[in-house]
Amino acid sequence: MAQTDETSFRTGYQKPPRYSTLRDWLAVGFRRRRLMALSFSGVFLAAILFAWLWAANYYESTMQVLVATGRTDPTVTPQPNATASNSDLITDDQINAEMALLQGNDVLRQVVITCGLYRKPGLLDFLLPRDPEKRKAMKIAKYTKRLAKAIDVEVEQRAPVIDVTYGQTGPPETPACVLDELGKLYLQKHLNLRRPPGTLEFFAQQTDKYHQILTNTEAQLSDFGRTEGVVVPDVERTLATQKLVDAAAALHQAHQTMAQDQQRINNVEEQLSAIPARSMTQEHSDPASQLLQQLEANLLNAELKRTQLVMKYDPTYPLVQEADQEIAQTKSAIADAEKAQMRGEVTDRDPAYELLREDLLKTKADLATQSAAATALEQTIRSMREHSMTLDEKAIKQQALLREQKAAEANYLLYLSKREDARASDALDSRRINNVSLSVPPVVPVLPAINPLLVALLGFILAVFVSVAAAFAAEYIDPSFQTPAEVFEILKIPVVVSAPSQAA
Repeated sequence: MAQTDETSFRTGYQKPPRYSTLRDWLAVGFRRRRLMALSFSGVFLAAILFAWLWAANYYESTMQVLVATGRTDPTVTPQPNATASNSDLITDDQINAEMALLQGNDVLRQVVITCGLYRKPGLLDFLLPRDPEKRKAMKIAKYTKRLAKAIDVEVEQRAPVIDVTYGQTGPPETPACVLDELGKLYLQKHLNLRRPPGTLEFFAQQTDKYHQILTNTEAQLSDFGRTEGVVVPDVERTLATQKLVDAAAALHQAHQTMAQDQQRINNVEEQLSAIPARSMTQEHSDPASQLLQQLEANLLNAELKRTQLVMKYDPTYPLVQEADQEIAQTKSAIADAEKAQMRGEVTDRDPAYELLREDLLKTKADLATQSAAATALEQTIRSMREHSMTLDEKAIKQQALLREQKAAEANYLLYLSKREDARASDALDSRRINNVSLSVPPVVPVLPAINPLLVALLGFILAVFVSVAAAFAAEYIDPSFQTPAEVFEILKIPVVVSAPSQAA
């Protein structure tokens, strides 16, 4: 092969390539075989080392977060019919808010601490302070920033689903630990933001409080009959009021009867003043002896009559006094008859007068009876009014206890329902919080994220391409003639003899 230095007169001239046949292409490979071998070996060895040291140890873990406007399952409540459905569309702002929560610095910092990412040794660790606390704090801050860049958070197209991916070289448990802890902290933070902490404890305390109040109120109601002596004040008050009305009516009736009796007494007394007590029934003239006999017989009858009246009435009774008066008159008449002979007249009680007198006495007795009854009724009415007022107070007290019991029962049932709702919500929030849920939780990867064989194959292809490119680049840069055709084409001089640069 002729080797002619054409640098002096070929300055600025670019040799055109001449690769018209397969032989020309292969000739380049044979001429640059050492360069191709070295470049191929270097690139392929680098690919093998990359696949062995990095790709074979690079693991990725993924999880998916489903975002909704409400719970995707029916809400569990103590009520028999409880359904929850929400078909509102998810906005971009909501998706961005959830992505911001996932990438929050406080969440990532806790992930770094929990999974121990800061414990990895670094090349520049010798530059960190010697104080363990400061050293730890700086490493945590550094790995938190590194984790924020390494975590890939993307949103699915046309679906409210957020894909979270994290990968690193090392044990396969580390990416799963990072995403698992990230999911837990994200859900917990979401729970703290969406629902106030301590809801279940608050409702439980209120439930116990109103249950105690309800128990005390029911105990007071059960002891009310024994302490107050009244079982149902409202019923007894109604009965007492009816009796009070009846007693008032009886009192009015007694006053009316007393007025009637008083008017009757006045009328009878006027009539008695106009009618004589006795009237003459017989007039005769007898000798004194006959008159005395008759008077003695009358005296005997009067005394017998008085004796009978005394047995029934007091001596002050009008009939008894009338009998005494009659006896006295008879004795006086006997004394006069003994002195002289008299003309006799026989008198007897007037029937009308006696009838009026008896009616007067009976009416006065009835008036006294009605007066006593009215006095007793007045006392009874006063007593019943006081008893009704006492029943009113006891009824008000019982109604107050009943209201407290009903209010305590209503509050107890309300907070009991709220407590069960909070308990159900906490149970659901432990796995699915309000409008977000981990639809695909992270798992420990079994295979590397990138196939080492595929990396080696790509490295082999890249090595072939690099080696060929290096050969042609060297061929293009080299200014020497490689073939007689190039000498003839450039110098326009025919080549008589060509010899290879090296012996075969």
